Amino acid sequence: MGAAQEVPAKNEPIPPVEEKIDSLKISKEDAINQVQEGVKTDSTEKDSVKPKGPLEFILETSASDRKVIDRRNNTVTLYDNAVVVYGDIKLEAGKIVIDNKTGDIYAYGIVEDSTGTYVQKPIFTQGTNVVKPDSIIANKDTKKVITYNSNTKQGEFNVVAEVVKRVNDSVFYMRNARFTTSENPEDPEYYFLARKIKFVPKKKIVTGLVNMYIADVPTPLALPFAYFPMTDERKSGIIVPAFGNNNSQGYNLQNGGYYFAVNDYMDLTLLGDYFTNGSYGFRAESTYRKRYAFNGSVRLLYENQKRSERGFSDFQQTTRYNFNWQHSQDAKANPNNRFSASVNLGSSQFYRQSFNQINQAATLNNNLSSSISFSKTFPGEPQINLTTSATHNQNVNTGVINVTLPTIQGSISRIFPFAPKQGVKKGIIQNINFQYNLRAENRITTNDDDFLTGDMFEGALSGVTHSIPVATNFKLGYFSLSANANLEENWVFQTTRQTFVENEAGNFEIRRDTVSGFDSYRTYSYGANVGTTIYGTWESKNKNSRIQAVRHTIRPNISYSANPSFDQYYERILDEQGLEVSEEERLFSRFENTFAGAPGRVFSSSIGIGVQNLVEAKVRDRDSTKTELNKIQLIKSLNFNTAYNLAGDSLNWSPLRISGVIPITKTVDLNLDANLDPYALDSNNQRINTFNINNGGSLFRLTRAGARVNFRLSDKDFLPEDEKTDRDPGTTKVNDRTLQQGGREDDLFGEAIDYAENQKKQDAEKQEVDVSKDRYRFKIPWNLNVAYTMTYSNSARQNEISNQSLMFSGDLELSPRWSIGGNSGYDFARKGVSFTTLRFQRDLESWRLSFNWTPLGGPRSSWFFFIGIKAGALSDIKWDQRKQPDPIF
Repeated sequence: MGAAQEVPAKNEPIPPVEEKIDSLKISKEDAINQVQEGVKTDSTEKDSVKPKGPLEFILETSASDRKVIDRRNNTVTLYDNAVVVYGDIKLEAGKIVIDNKTGDIYAYGIVEDSTGTYVQKPIFTQGTNVVKPDSIIANKDTKKVITYNSNTKQGEFNVVAEVVKRVNDSVFYMRNARFTTSENPEDPEYYFLARKIKFVPKKKIVTGLVNMYIADVPTPLALPFAYFPMTDERKSGIIVPAFGNNNSQGYNLQNGGYYFAVNDYMDLTLLGDYFTNGSYGFRAESTYRKRYAFNGSVRLLYENQKRSERGFSDFQQTTRYNFNWQHSQDAKANPNNRFSASVNLGSSQFYRQSFNQINQAATLNNNLSSSISFSKTFPGEPQINLTTSATHNQNVNTGVINVTLPTIQGSISRIFPFAPKQGVKKGIIQNINFQYNLRAENRITTNDDDFLTGDMFEGALSGVTHSIPVATNFKLGYFSLSANANLEENWVFQTTRQTFVENEAGNFEIRRDTVSGFDSYRTYSYGANVGTTIYGTWESKNKNSRIQAVRHTIRPNISYSANPSFDQYYERILDEQGLEVSEEERLFSRFENTFAGAPGRVFSSSIGIGVQNLVEAKVRDRDSTKTELNKIQLIKSLNFNTAYNLAGDSLNWSPLRISGVIPITKTVDLNLDANLDPYALDSNNQRINTFNINNGGSLFRLTRAGARVNFRLSDKDFLPEDEKTDRDPGTTKVNDRTLQQGGREDDLFGEAIDYAENQKKQDAEKQEVDVSKDRYRFKIPWNLNVAYTMTYSNSARQNEISNQSLMFSGDLELSPRWSIGGNSGYDFARKGVSFTTLRFQRDLESWRLSFNWTPLGGPRSSWFFFIGIKAGALSDIKWDQRKQPDPIF
């Protein structure tokens, strides 16, 4: 007979055992009550230090149907919408079983009797982690969890696994798991299947053998192991290059490099390109931002491009670079100090030769410009403003570069010396005001070859200009009068001396020598203006007429300006002995070819005449229920301007210039201008001092005329008024890179295509698209930009339209995920089609497909195809092909 303990010797009494009270021991009934009522039993309540009970947290339970307590097996079963909360763990399911003996918790869904559908599947939540499996086994003591057919979202990934074992808060092991960035994990467009996974939430996924499936079809893309980062923070890492080839440079790897997440305020991207014929490129990009302070971006590109192979007759090589810096300061950072930069400089032919981007707008732009400035304001009365700047202007056709380094400008706000201390200024005396302006500049003119070398400073011009404008204004009856004068003094640090010298042939020619040293001169000018406003109105006597009233506003003005002659700064050209060698009077000024130029030698005095017109109307609304009249503009402006030179001996009248703006619709304006010359032409098409009407012609000759119209239309412009609440204000889809590189604010010349930017581009905002509802729809979103310009020239009897072109661009959304767009134009004067581009965009949910094609443009024709995953974590999974424009050497 066996016993569970040793049998004591016979006839020996068993000593009583003193019972020890276990403060942590509770009865089965107390444990069940604790589960049901959520009340924690603690027999050591009177102790100063309380040890942990059998339940570290309060176990809270609830269910919609019923709770079943099995006292024999010490279990609790919850039916229908069961919920268990234990600390930061929340478990929801159709059925939950709690085993108080082992601490295990079982969660299942339930089957509906009518349909047999498995519903109310478990949902396991801990902190921000949510898992949705078919069933769960969890232990409240060890906090280990095993889930079956679970579905969880971590960052950009959706993970579905057959079996998941949760070891602790930070480690999960999975078997036969698939992960994807698709928004529909149950039926994804693509996924990666891994047999074994170690998953660390918000950090990483480490897998064994993994391969890619597209539409449930396995692909050859497989790896023996893989590592996927899961953090939402920026992390440094390798950027996988794109592979391609072209006929002139061979096979290539482009836009491969490394991304540095420097800190919370800035990053750095280093990219490189290499071609098998020896061509290579390098680029460094950095963006930075500090909230409420400043933000900006820096970009440096260098390319060494070779065509063909060294040793062949068609071998050519060229290098180019481009530097772009954009910096802006938040207005709240400092109200009195402001620093800004907009720099775009480099090789003149960079945008026409680069093998890494296409920017038609920058290609057609003939100038690159840059500006860096720092301004400081000293508040007070008067206020003082100081600005230091450096500017750069580069003609990409001629290669001429003009640089100001630096420019210092200062000004003092207007001072009214005779104004009253209180009240409004009245009269000519009280309105007298003056201010002081200073401009110091170092001006450099160079070319591409000498730029950024010591030779660029040869021939630099420096100087300082001081000006004091004085003005006043007053009213005289219905007329407003103003008078002004300007005093100016110029300082220069080198002047020019001109001397007649005898050459080898015995003839005299002019030699110009630069003389270093300080010199200055002073000039002044003055003028006046008088104007008034005349109103003419007409009111309809018919109350049912659409036009109820018309008002014509006329603002005539007459101005006078005068610039005296400063002959004292001119002298005759002499020989080296100071003798006159020319009978004709050859005068020169030592200030010629200096910073400010020579002062005027010809006295000018002219009267300007101008008339401004504005025509407005009040019309009845087409909706008869509205009684309030609408105010519209029939003519926004119609201006006439001319001038008469009092000091001239001939051709005193300036051509009459007419300009006007006529509204066609609420958003479309027609701009018109014309020049009318009152003088006739001679047989050599030169203006003569004879009025055209006295020469057998009309009162004026039309020498130039122009018309321009630019407008934007979209489908929203044709909606009823009550549906226009979300109307597009007229912004275009042009990207910031186009503007930074000198392009237009619209996309009439196309958008910039940056291959590296296209590869890493993601949708900034994810829009929910109901494809089933909008797959076939009657209203298709669209927008259209149109620009038309025409210039007529007849200044020398050519009687021709010298310029006439039509440019247009637009986008059409064929479906919620399909859009096409493009830009083109036609030059009627030269009879040719302008640059034409077509772009196709396809939203493939988790993927993005784009195709940009330039079919016309001769050597600028090109195309670019790209398809890749949108998610940043998998942005290296991509494929692109391109045909670049032919380089122009």
